[in-house]
Amino acid sequence: MDKSIQRMFEPRRELGRTGFRATQLGIGDVADRAVEFEQCVATVRRAMDAGLNIVDTAPGYEKGYSEEIVGAAVRGRREGLFVINKIDFLDQPVAPQVESSLKRMGLPEVDLFVFHALSDLALWRKLASPGGAMEELAGCVRAGGCRFRGISSHHPDVLREAIMSGLCDVVMYPIGAYVDARYVSEILPLAKKHGVGTVCFKTFGAGRLLGGAAESNRTVHLRPRGKVSSGGVAVMEEEQPSTARLTIRECIHYTLTCDPDVALLGMSFPNEQDAAFEAAKSFRPLDAVAMEELRAKARRVMNNEYVGWNPN
Repeated sequence: MDKSIQRMFEPRRELGRTGFRATQLGIGDVADRAVEFEQCVATVRRAMDAGLNIVDTAPGYEKGYSEEIVGAAVRGRREGLFVINKIDFLDQPVAPQVESSLKRMGLPEVDLFVFHALSDLALWRKLASPGGAMEELAGCVRAGGCRFRGISSHHPDVLREAIMSGLCDVVMYPIGAYVDARYVSEILPLAKKHGVGTVCFKTFGAGRLLGGAAESNRTVHLRPRGKVSSGGVAVMEEEQPSTARLTIRECIHYTLTCDPDVALLGMSFPNEQDAAFEAAKSFRPLDAVAMEELRAKARRVMNNEYVGWNPN
């Protein structure tokens, strides 16, 4: 256990109908092959020490490296955690993918498997049809490889049908200052109405809201102890926030005001974690004017360009 960090977060609400009480923030992917394995494991465990109890991974994150990191981090500390993994190949049999992921993680089961980036309505209908992949995943639930099933998606239409189908226990999708408005106005209340858990990502717009579309690959001005992650994304808030981009606090306060069950954040270094924790602890819901101001600011940062997490 990291003795330098205090427990700051406690479970807040049940994650849909799973019965699991989740923390407001979740631990997103921290895999980076440029960083030593043990350091990545320690980073995940540091977030766990702070109380976060949702951990996310996928086989496609650094070609299995993320799964190995998460497996090592939760081993011996599995109780009280909700571990999420993904099925990356939507056109291939489900059970072998689940088995391979569990083997890489060194775990007998995880809590949730979701079909990854399922954003085509016709494909969703195929997977949800009798004898389809959702039924295969239900077999994995019965066999004990996972306890719940769902999807991650970049399309509100897919999410709407998935929630209404009754086949998903949890859905994962974008919520942030630069996402399609339907994710917040339609999908979030629909999921709550039907008892489907919501785990949301893209709070920082893949890091680009912090660095700006033109700054995504270069350093920004930080406090003396700040760093820049391997992708060039600022990991601490600057002393005097630039008007050309959003701060970590603004991004997190926006997402938390929308109020998904869990805001999944990528926090690859301790000072990234500290900045996120500070922002979450200082959170107070924003009013409608402040929310619109942040959306307008995000549009300026992104220059209104198309991004892959919004429908075309």
